Amino acid sequence: MVIKELLKETKIDRHNLPHHVALSVEGCREFSAKNNIPYEEITRQKFFNVKNIIRTCVKLGIPLFTFYIFPSSLKDESEIISVVDGLVDFFEDLKKWDFVKENQIKVSVLGKWYDLPGRLVEPIKETIQDTKDYDKFFLNLCINYDGQEEIVDAARLIARQVKSGRLDPESISKSDIKENIYASYFLPPELIIKTGTSRKIDGFLLWDSVNSKIYFSNKPWPDFGKLEFLKALEFFQK
Repeated sequence: MVIKELLKETKIDRHNLPHHVALSVEGCREFSAKNNIPYEEITRQKFFNVKNIIRTCVKLGIPLFTFYIFPSSLKDESEIISVVDGLVDFFEDLKKWDFVKENQIKVSVLGKWYDLPGRLVEPIKETIQDTKDYDKFFLNLCINYDGQEEIVDAARLIARQVKSGRLDPESISKSDIKENIYASYFLPPELIIKTGTSRKIDGFLLWDSVNSKIYFSNKPWPDFGKLEFLKALEFFQK
């Protein structure tokens, strides 16, 4: 269904949409096991679904959207390999996707993605470089990301500024923390959408989420479609 048709099924005010929506992509492993579908196939579907939601955000005019793709807490080796493989294909696809260029979507990656295998690091670098001058829409991808580690890294940067004499420790403010986190240049999310069945936020955009509304979809990411996304926006407007 196209967006116009889906909007008829909801009560969304298109003049009251969030400027930043963040989505936690979860429930893929459980969906794979429950439906007896190979995890590799679910991973491909996972990134196909990410593209669908990107399209939806652009069509609605939501300028900033963040996806929590790969938590640094992921330890299962086979799952890590599958996600890395999926991300390699996803970034190669992003580089060729005309939709990105047509809509001037700038891609940023938050987290310690540079610690991942080179076969993923290189296409990430190329995508960031290719889109660095775009300024109409902004796509953030949290990869090898941990919300607490983000704040720890900010503290390290601030400590270096204090040590060098560029910052008085007594003058440190919330804005100083914001200026040194991974998402320093972006507005905090007004809406966080949590897929999967877990009710934990898992440190997603930990510093920036203090005033965010949180929508628990209770649906695994492979089952999360455009209509469910619109329901989340409807929840935001209540």
